[in-house]
Amino acid sequence: MNSEKLPISAFIICQDEEQYLANCIHTLVQCKEIIIVDSGSKDGTASLVKRFQDEGWPIRFIFQKWLGYAGQKQFAMDQCTEPWLLNIDADERLDEEFRSVLPQLLKAPEKIVAWRLRRRPYLIGFGYTPKFVYERANLRLVRKGEGKYDLTQRVHEGIVPTGTVKNAPRGSLLHFRPIPIDEQILKENKYSALKAQQIVDAGKRPRLMRLVFNPFVYFFRLYLHHRMFLCGFPGLIQAATGSMYSFLTEAKIYQRWALVQNLPKDDLNGELL
Repeated sequence: MNSEKLPISAFIICQDEEQYLANCIHTLVQCKEIIIVDSGSKDGTASLVKRFQDEGWPIRFIFQKWLGYAGQKQFAMDQCTEPWLLNIDADERLDEEFRSVLPQLLKAPEKIVAWRLRRRPYLIGFGYTPKFVYERANLRLVRKGEGKYDLTQRVHEGIVPTGTVKNAPRGSLLHFRPIPIDEQILKENKYSALKAQQIVDAGKRPRLMRLVFNPFVYFFRLYLHHRMFLCGFPGLIQAATGSMYSFLTEAKIYQRWALVQNLPKDDLNGELL
């Protein structure tokens, strides 16, 4: 751990992430502080973190009962003490190129309050996508006090900044969770249910045009605009899985609304003999 320490607090929320967490921590070697908020791991996560602490890593390990995705991340953010805050998940890693550009990002003019970082997934049958093939750019690095989470967001929560946000000129988040599509679909089903319920609770009506067209838009954005087609069949599967999330979300919004507006009735109107 001879890297220059930067005024960054990295924060991670986790539960049962022993399999992934170590490599995440290793890429945070430049951070002066690492906050790990655990919601009740039953695997070896706590023991793993203790080993890092014993080696001198600046880790604070905190238990917090689950508050929801946005609430849990806001809690973790509130524990940070450094001028810059980095949100990272246990299954993500900072690539070498981003670590090299980090010192420059911290010297940004005060009007720039946050940086977005492109995320590159690990595809089964391919590996990490090339530098120019990515899922999206997410706001992950923010000045302390210049952003907070929207607690109404049930899933895909993000930091809401107070000022200008820029894309990092180089580097990526590497997302390493190589699970087969049957498990991934279960995850997309869970997330789409949370997203749909969030939209329904906000009083929004079904978005019928989005139900018809959004899955295609989602697919082509990933496959063509973000260049997943360069990753062969693994890239095709990644784009198709993303479009399925979009379809499930819009279909669930429609059905939830329909169930409220017109409760199903098993009325055969005399059809039974």
